[in-house]
Amino acid sequence: MSPFERARCRVGAHPLAVDAVIAAGALVCMVVSSFAVPHGAHGVAWGIRTPDPLSLVLMTLAAVALVFRRHAPKTVLAVTGAASVVECVTGDPRAPVAMAAVVALFTVASATDRRTTLRAGLLTMTVLTTAAMAAGPLPWYAQENLAIFAWTGIGATAGDAVRSRRAVVQAIRERAERAERTREEEARRRVAEERLRIARDLHDVVAHHIALVNVQAGVAAHVMDKRPDQAKEALAHVREASRSALNELRATVGLLRQSGDPEAPTEPAPGLHRLEELADTFRNAGLQVEVARADQGTTLPAAVDLAAYRIIQEALTNVRKHAGPEAKAEVSVVRVGPHIEVTVLDDGPGEGAESTAEGGGHGLLGMRERVTALRGTLTTGPRYGGGFRVHAILPVKTDTDDRTDRRTGALGDSA
Repeated sequence: MSPFERARCRVGAHPLAVDAVIAAGALVCMVVSSFAVPHGAHGVAWGIRTPDPLSLVLMTLAAVALVFRRHAPKTVLAVTGAASVVECVTGDPRAPVAMAAVVALFTVASATDRRTTLRAGLLTMTVLTTAAMAAGPLPWYAQENLAIFAWTGIGATAGDAVRSRRAVVQAIRERAERAERTREEEARRRVAEERLRIARDLHDVVAHHIALVNVQAGVAAHVMDKRPDQAKEALAHVREASRSALNELRATVGLLRQSGDPEAPTEPAPGLHRLEELADTFRNAGLQVEVARADQGTTLPAAVDLAAYRIIQEALTNVRKHAGPEAKAEVSVVRVGPHIEVTVLDDGPGEGAESTAEGGGHGLLGMRERVTALRGTLTTGPRYGGGFRVHAILPVKTDTDDRTDRRTGALGDSA
């Protein structure tokens, strides 16, 4: 904080003392000005006349009233205005008691609204000017009478300008504080969304690959003594699944690196182009999976492509874990108008999958969150006759793509 700002804070902490200083200054100015003869033989002269006792009393009364101008501005304006009217009528030559009324009018204008300022300014200006012109000892057109009119108008205008500036500064400060709060809330929201997205990815990766590792390890342990060749093949699948899990975990955790950390992996995110590879991993684990696709030539946004892959991955993982060892799964990806429909069916008993859905497992919850984030729809539930069904409808184009297309079209039109 600069010295000027510190001094300003100290002064602002004692407003009554500041007003007392201002009142004393106004009293000195009024008393000194009352010694001048405005219409001397050679212009304005000083020290020629002595103020009347009544004028001194009125100046002192008006100055004392100014001490309380912030606590009761309208009352102070009424007191100083009354003293000015008395001086305008009785003073000959006149003392500048109206100076206190101008200060009081400035205070009213700076502390109230514009409508109050307009009313108080017009009333003060009219009363003082009329009293000076109609009842004063000077001719109505005298310079002193016109000066009262001008100074009261200046006081009201200056006070309103100060009030307007304070309002503008306060509005700017409030907008800055509101913008800062909005930025902080937006940053917290983005952090929460990113944390949730990473948690979903980690869950999908871990649930899928660990389930496969568990199955293959069980197979290897079961046939280790009687069929070593099959156990070796199962261990190879374990190794491949663990390697895939490590690669995907490395890619996901790489998002958490700071700017100065080593470069994160550049491997593309999984999508429907790896659907057959995904199905093979489940086939190697003993699950019969059939894949049918009718989306040829469809280019999906990265978010939609990843969501479709993760939904199929989680649905097949649930089938492998809950539908029983003899269950079969069917995966279909179909383009229907502006949407892509992903369906995963199984013919298992359905109890395990249904209980997972009713229990609110993280897998189904993660699927629903992914679909909702893309403005799609997801339906899950048991099939008639046994089994479970997962059906997701995702938009082929996201809101970001639509905005990009509109922007490109606008640029083309302008060109």
